[in-house]
Amino acid sequence: MAVEITWWGHATCTVEDSGVRLLTDPLFAGRFAHLRRRRGAVPPPEAAEADVVLVSHLHADHLHLPSLARLTPGTRLLVPRGARRAVPGLARLAGVGGLTVTEVAPGEEVTLSEGVRVRAVSARHDGRRLPFGPHLAPALGYVVQGSARTYFAGDTGLFDTMAEEVGPVDVALLPVGGWGPFLGPGHLDAGRAAQALAALAPAAAVPVHYGTYWPVGLDAVRPHEFHAPGEEFARFARQLAPKVAVRVPDHGERVRLP
Repeated sequence: MAVEITWWGHATCTVEDSGVRLLTDPLFAGRFAHLRRRRGAVPPPEAAEADVVLVSHLHADHLHLPSLARLTPGTRLLVPRGARRAVPGLARLAGVGGLTVTEVAPGEEVTLSEGVRVRAVSARHDGRRLPFGPHLAPALGYVVQGSARTYFAGDTGLFDTMAEEVGPVDVALLPVGGWGPFLGPGHLDAGRAAQALAALAPAAAVPVHYGTYWPVGLDAVRPHEFHAPGEEFARFARQLAPKVAVRVPDHGERVRLP
């Protein structure tokens, strides 16, 4: 039982299990909107190679249309139910781009191959496409069930039923930071992510969603919040979930778990 994880930065990971290659929330931009990639090179072309892409919610740093446009025609996208209505660009990717878009809701399961399935689970996050747009699609996490059970939390706050909804997992990919000096509601910082880890009790964990993008002009504002969350998560995890093996990869590093 083993799964290989490559962290490309932010919430973008490649998950390889039983011959299936999955990609989470692909973001391959050096800069977009007011954010600049401050650490880690822009992922190479092979980072966009995937059988299935898991999109957790509609925010532009998770559902990034130019990054999705780099995918090979025929790649399957799993997106929250309602995403096509909320983001018309998905229809263009399905048409001109040749991608297959499948909408899912919490509790629904998709079979990818004889040995790999993906189950959508709920998240606690405001996943609207625009800051003041309508709630057309829920924020999701995903559990990849292959030789290992890998939980990709997407972007979420801590909630009481998380472990119950996610179920038993072997590997947890947990967000531990953000892209600015302050985290709003619906996010995990390093400490809360360690609390989630203690409840989930996987064999191994990898921190994501930190140390990659930062607002232009704010390099000197609370830089600790940019650099430190990964190692802070590992430190908190040693206190709250000492049996969990935490790996803190560099950008582009591939690790084998558990």
